[in-house]
Amino acid sequence: MDRNLAQRIGFAAVAIPLALAIVWYGGWPLAVLVALIGGLGARELFGLFRQTGGRAIEALGVLGSVAVPIAAFLALTGNSRLATGCAYAAALWLLAVLAATLATHAPSARPLEAVSVTVFAVCYAAALPAFLMDIRHAAHPERSWAGTWLVFFPLVVTWVCDTAAMFGGRTFGGAKLAPVVSPGKTRAGAVAGLLGALIAAVPFGLWVFPAVGVAAPLGALLLIAAALSVAGQVGDLAESLFKREAGVKDSSDLIPGHGGVLDRFDSLYFVVPAAAVLYRLLGVR
Repeated sequence: MDRNLAQRIGFAAVAIPLALAIVWYGGWPLAVLVALIGGLGARELFGLFRQTGGRAIEALGVLGSVAVPIAAFLALTGNSRLATGCAYAAALWLLAVLAATLATHAPSARPLEAVSVTVFAVCYAAALPAFLMDIRHAAHPERSWAGTWLVFFPLVVTWVCDTAAMFGGRTFGGAKLAPVVSPGKTRAGAVAGLLGALIAAVPFGLWVFPAVGVAAPLGALLLIAAALSVAGQVGDLAESLFKREAGVKDSSDLIPGHGGVLDRFDSLYFVVPAAAVLYRLLGVR
């Protein structure tokens, strides 16, 4: 077993049970975890921007990325007055970003890009994964297995899709999926990933969701899994595009064997909000 694979297995052996426990409990522990993911992801995105010679408003960007998942949780469990307060806070944050840019960036220092990347980092690294709070708490309280498996369904589908795509690409080869952005990915691998996602949905429809009282017909889950497979593979390519521009292989070396937070969650930035939307459209709860 090579060292990289051993690191991946070791990390997964610790991270998956811990994530399962936190998602099951929900509430503040989950909100803090998503906020941490948001802050670290934004920090890595700013690092990629620095590699291109740019400089974002990093402190405010990380602060905003940590705040968004917390605000999402408070909005789900709070009241309309709190939601209004979050909207005002977001406006004040944007004004602070603009003022900081004015103070720190000359016209030659790419101020428009600095503001754009700062705002984008909050939207991409924090707002998108914050939809996980909606999946977990829109219909289920703390310490709920139903809410837990609603969260883990898109995660498992994505993990199986990624694994099937990797082995399918290695086995069958063939035409590249996006040769400029990610030369290692093939169309055969994409099809294998789709099939893997569909297979992963079956036990959830037949056993897991019925056991915890989630109303989720198998047909709806197969449709969701197919859509999430496409969304996840597009998300993977989008993050690869950012790294390609920055000229790096990994967004950071934070996670042993996996690279950075952006590398680990690249597919999930697309998958989590897509799952939240599809759950609501198809009445899965």
